[in-house]
Amino acid sequence: MKKESRFKQILILFLTFLKVGAFTFGGGYAMIPIIQREVVEKRKWADNNDILEILAISESTPGPISVNAATYIGFRVAGFWGSFFATLGLVLPSFVIIFVISFFYKTFMTWTVVQAAFKGLSIGVIILLFMAVGKLKKAVPDTWLSIVLFTLTLVGMLVLNIFGWTFPGATLVFIGLGLIVGLIATLITRKEKKK
Repeated sequence: MKKESRFKQILILFLTFLKVGAFTFGGGYAMIPIIQREVVEKRKWADNNDILEILAISESTPGPISVNAATYIGFRVAGFWGSFFATLGLVLPSFVIIFVISFFYKTFMTWTVVQAAFKGLSIGVIILLFMAVGKLKKAVPDTWLSIVLFTLTLVGMLVLNIFGWTFPGATLVFIGLGLIVGLIATLITRKEKKK
């Protein structure tokens, strides 16, 4: 690969994730549909199955899911420097915005227009999340396992959020349950294939 084309790839990675970071509100999960559109539909750096795997890896490693996804995609496309500049592009807009707002945060948050904007953005984030689930759902086969896992995850999240339950190690418990269910499902699938 020529240095020019490698430089161009890294620049495109940086600009792509700079756009994702600049125009997404609501945190890592809200960035998923934008990342999916940019990476899968526009740039063709991955397909929907790859995005599901990237999200699984990003969710199971420390750090925000969007940063982990940017780092992984950047590395996949252009190695170390690709991951570095994709991650930098993603976090740079948030850093600059937070840095500027920090100088006049108290005054800024007392404005009713700003409070209303944040309420509107929270609704927009929920819609973005539903859109991401809808797009990624197409890549997941409709099997009893995927339906059971989706239902259990949804019920677990609702119960924890509605009742405000928190406990140390909740993430480890859910990872452990996911591993157990995954192992059982793999064993059952292998037995069915042998028949």
